[in-house]
Amino acid sequence: MNSLLQSSLTTLLRRCCFIQTSAVRNYATPKPGGALGSKKKKLGKLGPVVEKKVIPVETDAAKLVNYVCGSNWLKTGEDVKLKPDSEYPDWLWNLHVGKPLTLEELDPDTKAYWRKLRRMAIQRNNKLSKLKKF
Repeated sequence: MNSLLQSSLTTLLRRCCFIQTSAVRNYATPKPGGALGSKKKKLGKLGPVVEKKVIPVETDAAKLVNYVCGSNWLKTGEDVKLKPDSEYPDWLWNLHVGKPLTLEELDPDTKAYWRKLRRMAIQRNNKLSKLKKF
């Protein structure tokens, strides 16, 4: 009888301990400072969002005329000083810096013409393929 009582008490204790341990809820811990008062950086899909740096704009006219402002990316040193026009190559002054040329303005004997024509054909095919119903 004594052993029967002991075994029933041990099973009863085991059940109580199991019930107590299984009733514990593991909710997420609250963030420090509260959800609204948090000063941490938000995480995006690619990691923490980087704050943009404000770069000071140069307003000194003499420096703007004589130096390439922003060319020095090192912590020490200074920007590149501009040279007279005669020290630069001739092709530099013939570069097209405006809007891109249309197909009619390009010469058909150049590589740029055929590249633009191919690019336009690819864009046209992509637009047509979007219209197809499967």
